[in-house]
This record gives sequence, structure tokens and C-alpha cells, in this order.
Amino acid sequence: MHPSGLIIGRFDPPHLGHSYMIEWARERCEQLVVFVNTKQGEAAPGDLRAQWLQDLHPEVKVVQVEHDLHNDWDDQELWAQWINLLRSKWPLANGPEVVVSSDFYISELAQRLGAEALVCDPERTNVPISATLIRNDPATHLERLAPSVRDWVERNWLTS
Repeated sequence: MHPSGLIIGRFDPPHLGHSYMIEWARERCEQLVVFVNTKQGEAAPGDLRAQWLQDLHPEVKVVQVEHDLHNDWDDQELWAQWINLLRSKWPLANGPEVVVSSDFYISELAQRLGAEALVCDPERTNVPISATLIRNDPATHLERLAPSVRDWVERNWLTS
């Protein structure tokens, strides 16, 4: 069991695949922190996404990370800005010892944080969904959302 772990993402919107990964990581970490990256113009408000995850997973620490950074994995200065931002938001005394994701960038991020990468279901076979699929066609994927998220999506995305 690892002392502490980090999951980082936009969770826009959070779906059952995210919940699967959070529970998978909880089985491997004594303490788990979930960073919800948020910036202006995203589909669902960041504070709401963070609250959904905290409500769905009360045993983890959910931290909203507001920023205006973009992703360019070849830009070393941008990497430095990301790492400084993430370290400034880390709520525990030590760690993270592991970084958990199903995405490609996990190894580099973990290394830069001095942590080990744990890859969870990279083919997304356990819960075959992504937030992009949901944003692109929410009505088709409602069954992949927790009830509170589904209700919000139905009220805010399907009525327009």
C-alpha cells in the first residue's frame, strides 16, 4: 500500500470511469488526493465538478486547481509551471508517492513529481467511456454518469 496517491484531471464531466479509477487507486493508497483542473470556458463549472467528486468519494481529498495553463508536453517551461502549480496545491505533508491515471502522460508527470506511475485500465475496458464522448453526445452516454451528474447534464446540456 502506498502512503499517498494523486489523480489529476478535468473530470468534465465526472463519469463512472473516473469513479472506477478513484476506487482502484483507493485500494492501493492510504491517502488519495484528486486534483480537478479547471479554467474558464469548460463545459461544467469546476467547483461543481469538484463537489460531485467529493460527494461521490467522501473518503478522498478533492482539490479544485484553477489555472490558465495549456498542455504542451514538449515545452519544458510549461512543465515547470505545471509542477509548481501542482506542488503548491498538494494538501499533505509528503508525497505524492504515486500518480494514477489511464492517460499517456502519467509516466512523465509522475517522474517530475518524484513519484511512481500507476496505470489504471489504459484501454478503458472496465468502464468504456471518456468525458470527450460524453461532451460530444451526452444523451447517448447518460448511463455512464452518476445520478447527480446525470441530472445536471440532462437539465443543462440536453435542454438547449
